[in-house]
Amino acid sequence: MSAKADDTADLVTLFKSIGLTPSKAAEAAKSPKSAATLKDIIERNGLIEKHLEEKQAVLLASLAIQGGKLGEAEREYAVHAILDGRLKSTDQVSVAAKYLEVHSLPIDKNDFNAQCGVGFTITAEQLSARVVEYVASSAASGWSNLGAIIGSLKSTELRWANPLDLKNAVERAFTEKFGPKEAAKGKGKEVKDASAKTPTPVKAEAPASSSKTIFTEGFLGRLHKVGDNPQIHSHLRERHITATGGLVHTRFPPEPNGFLHIGHSKAIFVNFGYAQHHGGRCYLRFDDTNPEAEEGRYFESILETIRWLGYEPWKITYSSDYFDQLYELAVELIRRDKAYVCHCTGDEIYANRGGDERGPRKACTHRTRPVAESLAEFTKMKDGAYQPGQAILRMKQDLESGNTMMWDLVAYRVLNAPHHRTHDKWKIYPTYDFTHCLCDSFENITHSLCTVEFIPSRESYEWLCDALEVYKPRQSEYGRLNVTGTITSKRKILQLVKEKHVLDWDDPRLYTVIALRRRGVPPGAILSFVSALGVSTATTQIQAVRFEQTVRQYLENTAPRLLMVMRPLKVTIENLPEDYVLWLEKPLHPKVPELGTSKVPFTRTIYIDADDFRLEDSKDYFRLAPGKTVGLFQAPHPVTCTSYKTDAATGEVLELVCRLENGAGAPKKPKAFIQWVAEHAPSGSPVRVDEARVFYQLFKSDNPAAVEPDWRADINPNSLEIVKGAMVEVGFWDLAKRAYEDARRESKARTDKAVEASAQTTAPAVAGDDTPKATSEQLVGKECIRFQGLRVAYFAVDKDSRLACLEEASGAAPGRRADDYVVLNRIVSLKEDSGKAA
Repeated sequence: MSAKADDTADLVTLFKSIGLTPSKAAEAAKSPKSAATLKDIIERNGLIEKHLEEKQAVLLASLAIQGGKLGEAEREYAVHAILDGRLKSTDQVSVAAKYLEVHSLPIDKNDFNAQCGVGFTITAEQLSARVVEYVASSAASGWSNLGAIIGSLKSTELRWANPLDLKNAVERAFTEKFGPKEAAKGKGKEVKDASAKTPTPVKAEAPASSSKTIFTEGFLGRLHKVGDNPQIHSHLRERHITATGGLVHTRFPPEPNGFLHIGHSKAIFVNFGYAQHHGGRCYLRFDDTNPEAEEGRYFESILETIRWLGYEPWKITYSSDYFDQLYELAVELIRRDKAYVCHCTGDEIYANRGGDERGPRKACTHRTRPVAESLAEFTKMKDGAYQPGQAILRMKQDLESGNTMMWDLVAYRVLNAPHHRTHDKWKIYPTYDFTHCLCDSFENITHSLCTVEFIPSRESYEWLCDALEVYKPRQSEYGRLNVTGTITSKRKILQLVKEKHVLDWDDPRLYTVIALRRRGVPPGAILSFVSALGVSTATTQIQAVRFEQTVRQYLENTAPRLLMVMRPLKVTIENLPEDYVLWLEKPLHPKVPELGTSKVPFTRTIYIDADDFRLEDSKDYFRLAPGKTVGLFQAPHPVTCTSYKTDAATGEVLELVCRLENGAGAPKKPKAFIQWVAEHAPSGSPVRVDEARVFYQLFKSDNPAAVEPDWRADINPNSLEIVKGAMVEVGFWDLAKRAYEDARRESKARTDKAVEASAQTTAPAVAGDDTPKATSEQLVGKECIRFQGLRVAYFAVDKDSRLACLEEASGAAPGRRADDYVVLNRIVSLKEDSGKAA
């Protein structure tokens, strides 16, 4: 036995001595790093003599793996939390390890316990009630959403409940709402009407509202009624009620400095959806107070994204619409001695706020300057007398508050940058903290909905409205949506683009909305995903595979199915004549007859997928092999492989020779069926795909931002696979033409309606207004052509494709033209796919 084997055997013996079973002890000894950590934990704490329970030993082994980045002191803290019984599950240990990675000693015990679920208890009755409330407030439409709902609940504090109890509680709630599981499944109807020759795509709708929806129960259901938010003066409430007519008014206020990502889709759903549900109105307000970071393309893209997701803004406004009013209110704030011009540097402000030592705060020397002096200095700021950093306007709030957002925030700063709408008019620009609440007030927003990181801002939001004695909207905060295994930082995505790790901001491996759209993800699937998660105050941390599962479920009953082979292998059917052709009519979906049918030829030469043939047969292999029979999907007879041809140099199989089993003695029913496409030049069969792009997760870990020494080291070098030469049935052309024409027709009707509505609600404007307009082109792209490659994956047409028939008149026959180039993107696989490792 080698020295290394001796060492491993010693470790196994040591690990067994603290209570691990032989198999778990061997598993713990496999990794040298975590094994060394566990050995150190045992020796430091004298655990051999402590006769631990097996469960505690398992938790310590888990800590050795999860806590590899912890310092000795932090790891010891976690060890004692396991030994004293505070940490009772591997999930708690995992969270504790992450907590201790970012919190140094001394640890706030109460915060640690709260974050790690220490002491969490819940009765069966309480668990059931919480689950019933959550299921009722979600947009779950049936038993297909069971996994998504359980996963969503595990992102709340119910993650600490017993997993089996949680699963049973959800299943009971689903039974109450949707009936027994078996009854809910239903049966697919047979396609009886074969007269439909071209597909009729099923329209993808947003989740339907019901009497119990996400907007009437839970977090959103508990929001105040219009006008119930308290005001400093009663006349402000009365004026607000008159202005709104008692209708809900919300707003989606993006900063136009980048493209929206998956997290923004939740904000869009919440703000537009809440207003829509209550028959109210939602503004799209561009927060354009930082001209140095804004670009015209972002304004266009934001409106396009909102419309693509299915919503229409009531009005499109800009913070810059109100620059004159904001300036006047800033002057008024100074007059009320609630703002002052400050000349401190950033370092001086930081020091006055307590510095690194977090010591006592002190006012800067300018806080007590006379009102008249601040007014004069503010005028000088406006007139360009100061350079950036030389003067700022600060609000005179409460330096004794425990809330950092009350420590005299900046209201205005000097920027030497022209604005895309106001051009060179202003040398000073208001900050978000000054602008946001006042714009909400100007627009009579009834519900200012934002994510929980803005909770500290609520106090300053309300302080400023009351200080100026204007209408005060109510800010309410919900948990943001994060998806693991990706990044949404604009700065980091820009690096990926510049360094050519991705194609562009719309690379289908990213989670910007334009990237998801290009990949082929339907907007309805995104809304289904967001609504199934529910809206609460808890941050939702969802794995990318969960998102893909929602997309897969959505496409299951909406996407037509076409015969497809990714890596074609030629098959010659020896007992059919050269000119043989049989036209087969097949349903585009066995359970959705309204999708229609397609016609495909069956000929002497067909192609199957190379993965469906192998030379070596076995008992557990049911596809094609020499001498073996297999069925062909929706073809009348099976085939048997009689011989094959190989490349003399490489041994690669180039062609199969098969016999069609259409005579006496043919097998009654083959054990397996495989996909195929036929060669038939007159009809253009098969459709040859120039590129099929298969995307995997862009990063190797769930949290690439935490990877050392640099997050880019986590990039998966095998995240894109390009397959050339795949084949699809000829029905693809009919499907593409019909899907594209239907999308154009629907988008025009919707856009005409939106343009008519916007003409009746003219928003404030400035000279040279370049407000993005609603156009039908925003809603139509080649990605609307989606299908399931039968037994392969879901695909959409990429924008790089050239399909001339899409632009031809409706009467023109669909088909390939001379300069066509077909590019397909894989939307999702047919089942969970872990992706390719590095």
